[in-house]
Amino acid sequence: MLERALRFLREEVAPNAEALDQDPSQLASAMDRMGALGLLALKRPAEFGGPDLPEPEFRTFQEEGARASGTFAFLQTQHQSAVGMIARSDNDAVRQRVLPHAADGAARIGLGFAQLRRSGPPVLRAERVPGGYQIDGHIPWITGQGFFHEVLIGAALPSGEAVFGLVPFTPQQGLSFGEPMRLAAMEAAQTVTADLEGWLLRDEDVVFVKPAGWIQANDEINIALQGHFAIGNALGSLDVLRVAAERKGNPVLADALKALEAELESCRVATARAQVQASAANREERLQVRAWAIELAVRCAHAAIAATSGGANQLSHPAQRLYREALVYTVSAQTTPIMEATLARLARL
Repeated sequence: MLERALRFLREEVAPNAEALDQDPSQLASAMDRMGALGLLALKRPAEFGGPDLPEPEFRTFQEEGARASGTFAFLQTQHQSAVGMIARSDNDAVRQRVLPHAADGAARIGLGFAQLRRSGPPVLRAERVPGGYQIDGHIPWITGQGFFHEVLIGAALPSGEAVFGLVPFTPQQGLSFGEPMRLAAMEAAQTVTADLEGWLLRDEDVVFVKPAGWIQANDEINIALQGHFAIGNALGSLDVLRVAAERKGNPVLADALKALEAELESCRVATARAQVQASAANREERLQVRAWAIELAVRCAHAAIAATSGGANQLSHPAQRLYREALVYTVSAQTTPIMEATLARLARL
């Protein structure tokens, strides 16, 4: 299954990365093709058809996805993550409704719970009512309008807990969406805001209720994991640098490529090791590894730009796309400690 997924990325996604970056219709076609190959639920449990890809193989898939096309990787990851969360739900109704149809794309799910990371009063609130939860408030970011059928949202309860559940990704009474945002990177993935007013999240659509501070605890676990996207981005930039080095025959380009490849491999090994050993004891190590992956992705993208000269300023050039994608991986799932570790590394503090 991993080889089938990697072949799809190499042969069908990577050659069209610039089109996927700019054209939502091309992006939709790639998602449809991925569904036709049965690759949209790689972490789905065996009882629902699998393949329940082992963790190391799934991280390889994430790296190669970001290497092929950051926009495509970012979009399909929303669904893959939602499938993984629904698979861990105790609500059999929602599992039976979604999971059998998740691999082929008949059921496609986006994510809308990053607002739970925000400090201060919650922007999306929930209250228990007969038959479910009443949801009111605002969701600042949901990626995938026009691609996904439903969104897995997270809303804060008065107790400090958070309820997660599925809502339609189409306007309804009490549920509205903003216009797609203008973004420097991954705009084709159609990111919007949402507003809910008196929306009833029915019990049969509830995925789970998590304790207060769950998302912060989950972010602590995943400090190093998100670094795989930055590593994949760096791999893509080194692909561009390699082409430039071969075309120009300049030994400085070849030396730069060799040095960056060696550093990237060291970063990849350190990322995998830090995650396997993840605990409170190695939190600082995982923060440093994540900051290293972020900085290295930006340096590799910058090297690709320098090596390709003025051509990299064209919107259609892969070096320019990869540089913009590195921006996204700098701030994706960012917490204050990750921001601090990144800035400390950049400033050589």
